[in-house]
Amino acid sequence: MKRIVNKNAYRAYWIEKKLEAGITLTGAETKAVRTRGVELRDALVRVKEGEAYLVNAVIHPYPFARLEDQAPSRERKLLLNQGEIKKLMELKKRKLTIVPLACYTKGRWIKVQLGIGKRKSKRRRKQDLIAQQEKRKLKKFI
Repeated sequence: MKRIVNKNAYRAYWIEKKLEAGITLTGAETKAVRTRGVELRDALVRVKEGEAYLVNAVIHPYPFARLEDQAPSRERKLLLNQGEIKKLMELKKRKLTIVPLACYTKGRWIKVQLGIGKRKSKRRRKQDLIAQQEKRKLKKFI
């Protein structure tokens, strides 16, 4: 499985720190993730009651499994140590956002890379987009 990257997260957030977490999935969801059936575009991590959950991540249904058992956008529990969860709770108090950056396999395990950062303003995102377009134009001329 190739690494599935959330490009929108890099555009919309300043990523200060990265963290790796496991994710709990059903068997059909695991097969769907391995066949690149994941969208992380609007996903966030929510910490509640001492546990971290991946919210709004869409895992498309695996076509060879029963459809009744598959909910594409349900909350999925992230596997983190208690110390890591406490750090995430402290970061939430500082009004930082936790966003999934990528989903990949590590051996037989499926992992999610989390980014901790602050959301960029619309004005700043537009400035970054314009600067990126100018860089492309310069490369084209050279």
